[in-house]
Amino acid sequence: EGWQVAMLYRTQHEAAAKLVSELEALGVRAAAYSADVASREQARDAVHRAEDTFGGIDTLVNNAGIAIPLTRLVDYTEEQWDRVFNVNLRGMFHCIQAVLPGTTARHSGAIANVSPIQGITGGAVEVPYSATKGGVVSMTRALAKEVGPDGIRVNCVAPGIIDTDMNAWLSDEAVHTISMATPLRRLGHAEEVAQAIWFLGSERAS
Repeated sequence: EGWQVAMLYRTQHEAAAKLVSELEALGVRAAAYSADVASREQARDAVHRAEDTFGGIDTLVNNAGIAIPLTRLVDYTEEQWDRVFNVNLRGMFHCIQAVLPGTTARHSGAIANVSPIQGITGGAVEVPYSATKGGVVSMTRALAKEVGPDGIRVNCVAPGIIDTDMNAWLSDEAVHTISMATPLRRLGHAEEVAQAIWFLGSERAS
């Protein structure tokens, strides 16, 4: 759609490089930067590098997330709890705070946060994950009110279960059971979520 794309990755250098190569083959200007969004310094540095490369950021997509599969709350260590919160919620804060000065100065821009449906409904044996994603929903609502007067749109996309690497550990039986519990009786695809995010970042969502 004529957009330029900057992406962050933590460890998957080869996958990120492959994506950049594929985008460039389609005529899309793209770049990838290594950063752990849980680190304020790394997130801010990556955002600033992207701004320098592309001349600013029009739409920020916060979709970094981790979960510790099917672990009861009583079994969580403090380190596991902190890591989930640091990536899923603090990481979003770091990226938003780094992007806001530029979007505020231009009096335009969009932020699209991703909070799987557990952030609204909650998920058994996914308490920390659900808590962080619920925080994403609340932060989206509050931030939309705060920066709306500056011309910045803030929205949240809350998909059901999506066929991604994060869910690759699920058995075929579990995937089938989950699929049958959804209205369309299938998993969603990342491309479908991307369409919603693209709309929210575009002027069509003005």
